[in-house]
Amino acid sequence: MYNELISKIKEYDTIVIARHIGVDPDALCSQLALRDAILLTYPNKKVLAVGTGSQKFLSFGKLDKVEKVSNALLIVCDTPDKKRVDSINFDDFDYSIKIDHHPFVEKFCDLEYIDDKKTSVCEIIMDIIEETELICNADIAELLYMGLVSDSNRFLFNSCNYKTFDIVSKYLEKYPFDLSNAYQKLYIRPINEVRLEGYISLNMTVTDNNLGYIVITYEVINKLGVDTASAGNMVNNFNFIKEVLVWVTITEDIKNNQYRVSIRSRGPEIKEIAEKHLGGGHKYAAGVKAHTLDDALAVVKDLDILLSEYKKEERV
Repeated sequence: MYNELISKIKEYDTIVIARHIGVDPDALCSQLALRDAILLTYPNKKVLAVGTGSQKFLSFGKLDKVEKVSNALLIVCDTPDKKRVDSINFDDFDYSIKIDHHPFVEKFCDLEYIDDKKTSVCEIIMDIIEETELICNADIAELLYMGLVSDSNRFLFNSCNYKTFDIVSKYLEKYPFDLSNAYQKLYIRPINEVRLEGYISLNMTVTDNNLGYIVITYEVINKLGVDTASAGNMVNNFNFIKEVLVWVTITEDIKNNQYRVSIRSRGPEIKEIAEKHLGGGHKYAAGVKAHTLDDALAVVKDLDILLSEYKKEERV
């Protein structure tokens, strides 16, 4: 299945691995793990993992500086549409490959591997290593495990199945690493982020249709001493509130003059609402970048209507 991917990796001496803007653990871990596996297998190649980093994920590994390249291969991880690829000019590359687990949005690479039934791109990379000559070690396995755990919310999502646990079991047997250390890298956080979570809990609005939402202004972000990405990254923390079926964090991002809308659901599918507002994602996890607060609140309004219809159909 992955013969063409390996053939292209062998063909090029210079390989750049990119991913989406707004880095998260699956995107970062998949590109770092793939870079290190290629270098371990073919040590004479030049392989760069590029993109804007985050203080939050410094312990995961070091990214490479963006360089001007020629006669190079581009591999894009965890990104369904071209406009969201971070720090890359496609014209610099001879050939491009996409590896993704999001539902198809657009074709923008020469070769595309998409499996939207997988928990994460890290799970796809695990399969690639298992089925090809790429070499793995404990450090690479730890990265892949962290990305899978993060994107599956610790195996809580329906994207997990027996194949997920099978591949994880194989990796834990073949490449034993410190599970406690992996979880600490993922979940240790500063007290300021804990206080932000408390602020969200205390100030979340819950509608009669079981929609929970909150607007986190720059003033709040600045006062608590957190970064803009923190609220979106902790949206999964509100998965088990009895009175909430769909929940939304709207975070003001003054640097990029927008509002980040992160949406999760354990009831109706939300992907189409996100797409209506020029966002996207999965059935139960999606996001939108809104130009104004009114645009962001329009997403909330549509989600509330969706929930009203869902509750009538399901008699919730």
